[in-house]
Amino acid sequence: MNEKVVAKTFEERYNSTPSIAVRAPGRINLIGEHTDYNDGFVLPASIDKAIYFCLAKRTDNTIILNSVDLKDEIEISLDDLKKSNKDWANFLIGVIKEIKDTNPELNKGFNLTFGGDVPLGAGLSSSAAIESGLAYALNQLYDLNFSLLDLAKIAQKAEHNFAGVRCGIMDMYASLMGKKGHVIQLDCKNLTHTYLPFEMDDIAVLLFNSGVKHNLAESAYNERREQCEKGLSFFQNQYPEINSFRDLSFETLEKHKADLDAKVYDRCLYVLSEEDRMKKATVALTNKDLEAFGELMYQTHEGLKSDYEVSCDELDFLVDLTKDNDDVLGARMMGGGFGGCTINIVKKNAVSDLIETVKSSYLSKFGIDIEHFQVQITDGCSVIYELA
Repeated sequence: MNEKVVAKTFEERYNSTPSIAVRAPGRINLIGEHTDYNDGFVLPASIDKAIYFCLAKRTDNTIILNSVDLKDEIEISLDDLKKSNKDWANFLIGVIKEIKDTNPELNKGFNLTFGGDVPLGAGLSSSAAIESGLAYALNQLYDLNFSLLDLAKIAQKAEHNFAGVRCGIMDMYASLMGKKGHVIQLDCKNLTHTYLPFEMDDIAVLLFNSGVKHNLAESAYNERREQCEKGLSFFQNQYPEINSFRDLSFETLEKHKADLDAKVYDRCLYVLSEEDRMKKATVALTNKDLEAFGELMYQTHEGLKSDYEVSCDELDFLVDLTKDNDDVLGARMMGGGFGGCTINIVKKNAVSDLIETVKSSYLSKFGIDIEHFQVQITDGCSVIYELA
């Protein structure tokens, strides 16, 4: 699915030409998983898989949302924005409501078609691409003058209030702020970032989709967040100087291990450990030491599996397959967990052999013909074209 298909569908559905077409990429995250909503650091990048939007204003308050991928649509009123029984529509309606509540310039309806090639439920943040992309497109179409950071916050609120997932801001931030050839070192507490070059001359970023679908709103994602909040609250009550996990030391955590629920302790241990890995990973990447970087990825997967408990048998199998392969520098599960993709840093000349090995082994173990994606790092949300 590409922008041409989305534009053609718009023309056929509305018998008119869209005023604007926008590209909103999915994202990968190299390291720093489940630390975004814990005010930590993350290292994401936008990729060459995206959701495409075509829009045009209407003269009334009607909004028509047409999903090209799902061959489904919904008609709503700008004056009555509420949750739909169509789950896919809530990502969009949430964005529209958040914008309408803060900007009176969104005062007329619009026609929309959207679709793309970000696989659903694979951990590449298709939902964030949808939310960020629509926010970006409406900002352009109605001249709303929101900053990119404003748009990321709007998209995050939409996910919280309409999709029901209390996610961090990383996915939206990466979709909006991505830079070709760079990863984003994002401080999720202060919402500031630095771009770090990520050279891909000799290595490839390869994703394997486990085929296990996850719906984070119905999973333990929110529970993990609540456990982290419970742990942090305990330490804040004991130590007023602690504002976030970055103020908590391993020594203090261990001192109070017996005072914490075992699961809460494990979640806190994971967050502190991942923050430490993130710092080391940034140094390794700056020094172009991808072997050290890759080893930290493996450590992250073990933490996600054992301490945070968001992995699954399929993801563990995929990571374990690569551990004795000298051509794979690092691998781990990526995203919210409970399914989705593994991300692998692979020597470019070994990609074909690895794909063949993984496909054969995974089919034999789980009876699934596994999907794979080799991705490039791209710029964030952008206008493809806009009519004068």
